[in-house]
Order: sequence, then C-alpha cells, then structure tokens
Amino acid sequence: MAIYDVPIGELITKTAEELKSVKELAPPEWSSFAKTSHGKTRPPVNPDWWYVRAASILRKVAIRGPIGTSKLRTLYGGRKRRGYKQQHFVRASGSVIRTLLKQLDAAGLTKTETKKLRRGRLLTPQGMALLDKVSVGIMKQKNIVLLPKKKEDVKPIKKKAVKKAKKAKKVAKAPKEKPAPKEESKEEPKAEAKEAPKAKEEKDGKK
Repeated sequence: MAIYDVPIGELITKTAEELKSVKELAPPEWSSFAKTSHGKTRPPVNPDWWYVRAASILRKVAIRGPIGTSKLRTLYGGRKRRGYKQQHFVRASGSVIRTLLKQLDAAGLTKTETKKLRRGRLLTPQGMALLDKVSVGIMKQKNIVLLPKKKEDVKPIKKKAVKKAKKAKKVAKAPKEKPAPKEESKEEPKAEAKEAPKAKEEKDGKK
C-alpha cells in the first residue's frame, strides 16, 4: 500500500476529487447547513466538505479497519468552547459518519465485517485500488521514489563454549577424638555420718 508514502492532506484532497464522480456519494440536502459536531459553532465552510470527509473516512478504514461508527466519532471529535468555563472534548456527529459509511458500502468501497472479534467496516479491493491509484499518481507528480530495502547481513550467532566448573576434591575428614574416661571421685564419708553411732551409744549408757 502506497498510502503510507504520500502526504496525508494531498491524498485526501485527490481522493475527494475522485469520489465526486461516484453517484452513491451524493451529499444529502441537510449537508449544506449541518454541523460536523455539536461542539462546532458553524457548519463547514468548504462546499465540498462531504467528499473530503468521505475520503478521510476511507483512509481511516484502510489503516484502522475493521472500525465502526463509535470509534470514528472519537477520532473526528474535538474541543467544545464553553465561554469562561474549561473546554471539554466532545465526539463528532454520528449521523454524518453513519450516512457516509452507508454510502461507501453502497458504492462498493467498504464492507461490513461481522464474523471476526473486531466488527466494523473493512476496505474492499475496489476501495484499495482507488487509494493506490491516487497515491501512485501523487508519487509520480512529486517524484517520490521508494528505495529498496537493504537486506541486512545476519551473522550467525556463535555459541560460546561454556567451561565446566571443576569439582572440588573431597578432603578426608580427621577422625573424631574419643572422649577421655571420667575419673571416679572418691568422696570421704561425711563426719556427721560417723558421729551418728557415737551419739546413740552415749544415749544408751545414760539409760
């Protein structure tokens, strides 16, 4: 896809000129006085703003698809002036985006995706061919030449030899010393124990 290699503004302007020849994208009667968001104070000044918005939506679908009305309202939203109060972000008009998506479907430039997890609009081969045709024309006009991508020489990664850690030699443990035999303490008989029989003999003699 060459849409990524050309200026966005010129791509949208040239695509809008191509869409003027599509009957299904005729602007409705209310487009001359409708605003693109309730945050805007006036309708668009450009008389061909309907085709410009259609070309912009076609590019958004090509890049971000599948995409639906809700996300497009957020992308085209802006700030709302509230006088001396703080400004707030407001989303774009859903009626304008919804009508344009239906017209793009009728023209065969987009289609509805319902089977995948992400539901919304996708670009058809016809819509992709239109964007490629416009972008290639811009590239020729501006002499934009895409250089071929150089193939990088990918060097094979050499695996470094991992040195195995040497196992530590087992050191022979010293034999445990046997505990020394305890010496039996010879305690002398207490003096009280010897005096006890003498006291008994004295008592017997007095009797």
